[in-house]
Amino acid sequence: MSDVLFESDEKLYAVIGKNIKKYRTIAGLTQVQLCEKTGISLSYLTKLESAKCDKSVSLSFLNLLANTLSIEITEFFKE
Repeated sequence: MSDVLFESDEKLYAVIGKNIKKYRTIAGLTQVQLCEKTGISLSYLTKLESAKCDKSVSLSFLNLLANTLSIEITEFFKE
């Protein structure tokens, strides 16, 4: 496996947000449905999925999302 390096926090958050949206879509879930399954607010998810996201996320939150979407948590970090 190659090393994944992010030149900035903004780039890291953008990749994570893009992947949250990607895997949510693959799972056939709307934003509202994912929020209902995870207990997060729609405004928070919308900000996370935004291309200009500047919100950090906790590992426990990413783990919750990964489990809900039935993916490995590492998928969120792949460009």
